[in-house]
Amino acid sequence: MTKSRIAAVDVGNDAVKANFGKLENELYIPNVIARDMEDRPVIGIEELDEKDPLDNLHIRVHSPALKENNAVYRVGNLATKTTNSTELDPGSSKSEEDQTLVMLFAALALDSVGYGSGASSFKTSNNVVEANYTLGTGLPLREVKEGKDVGYRSQLLGSVHQVEFLVTPQFQGKKVNIKFDEVKVYPEGFAAYVNLVMDNDLKIINKDLIDKQILIQDIGGLSTDIAVIRNRNVDDDKAQGFNLGVAESLEQIRDEILTKHGVELDSRRDVVDIITRKNNRHHIMVKGSRTNVHDITDRILLELAKKQYRYLRNVWQRNSQSEICYFVGGGSAVLKDYLKTLNNNLDGFNIEFFEDENESIWMMANAYYKLISDFIRKNTKEPKEEKKETSAAK
Repeated sequence: MTKSRIAAVDVGNDAVKANFGKLENELYIPNVIARDMEDRPVIGIEELDEKDPLDNLHIRVHSPALKENNAVYRVGNLATKTTNSTELDPGSSKSEEDQTLVMLFAALALDSVGYGSGASSFKTSNNVVEANYTLGTGLPLREVKEGKDVGYRSQLLGSVHQVEFLVTPQFQGKKVNIKFDEVKVYPEGFAAYVNLVMDNDLKIINKDLIDKQILIQDIGGLSTDIAVIRNRNVDDDKAQGFNLGVAESLEQIRDEILTKHGVELDSRRDVVDIITRKNNRHHIMVKGSRTNVHDITDRILLELAKKQYRYLRNVWQRNSQSEICYFVGGGSAVLKDYLKTLNNNLDGFNIEFFEDENESIWMMANAYYKLISDFIRKNTKEPKEEKKETSAAK
């Protein structure tokens, strides 16, 4: 039997963040895809294998879980360079979109052929890799409350999902058959809590938070979840999900920059970079000149921050004994300064952000890794315990 490899994958609306194996490999892939032809034209084809596969990810995906089966895609950085690229739309459900699965399978396929870790841990025969994974992933609280996690999990289990690398450096012609030995789908709010209070062995590292009632506001691309944690669990009745993330505002910024400055940004990822980078923040290049777009970004992001703050205020009013709210997710990194200013001028709630933006962005993937690792530990111990019990009974 092929050994199962751990995969902890956060298919975020902005990007896929994934941890593999014993944390020897991690991947970050912008969540952008574009339908493409099988033989995409490449300038300097003889130099293809010198390029980074992550920047030239071109695949065909075959899976019974997909609505559009056997389609060819550019994925990630390569997709952002096309005119027909797609990102997840506001109002869509992550669990019901082909794009979510395409991104998940692409990340697993890259890991399975050894990208990032140096060598594949799976059996390969005639350029076909047989990959087995034990997957930890998650969905927004709203979708879990609606029971969509059950259908999402069943789509993945019990089928073979194939990724074929087409015009991709180093891996052209390789096929990967992906099978799941187990799939655990966690609610994103609870995952954030796990990451706050526990280390990779699920030992308590933040005792101060264990018995507190806390809020976790996870601002993503398409949605916002506010989890209410009490007695070390998510209160399902109090937890709320909203169909509002940062994606719509990022699109609005893209449109206004195009209208005012005639500059077309490739994707939302470019807008996020303009807003969050350390040098020349809120600036773009227009005809070779550095140009300030602060008037556009400030106005649009402040409006979004006000809506997010109203969510916080309303949930806190209904959970008045909450002691602190942690803001997590990529959207929190974008809105941090605006939310802090609003809070200082208005209610003065006890709120906390992660100064390390990378930690906030990777929080879900890290939490899934902790949870799926713990699941594996518990399930590999059980046979030994049963054996002891059997011996004792004799």
